[in-house]
Amino acid sequence: MTDKQFEWLGALMGLLGSWMVAMDGDLSKYGFIGFLVSNLCWIAFGLRKKAWGLLTMQVGFTGSSLLGLYNRFGLESSLGWKAMLTTLV
Repeated sequence: MTDKQFEWLGALMGLLGSWMVAMDGDLSKYGFIGFLVSNLCWIAFGLRKKAWGLLTMQVGFTGSSLLGLYNRFGLESSLGWKAMLTTLV
């Protein structure tokens, strides 16, 4: 993919993900998939352009996207993630 394709796919998937999450409906959990695709595109873009600030931010956002997927798809109850976080906070 070209830099422009990574840039635009990252932007559009991020917007789609945010709209899906904000709608707070049955499909809202799939917004985190949009976020994750966006994060990966922006990471590729940041690496190619040597945009280290953007890259750092997107690595952090990737972590929050993965956590959102983990929580929204019901995995926290089977692995005790929320219980561990609750004890830390």
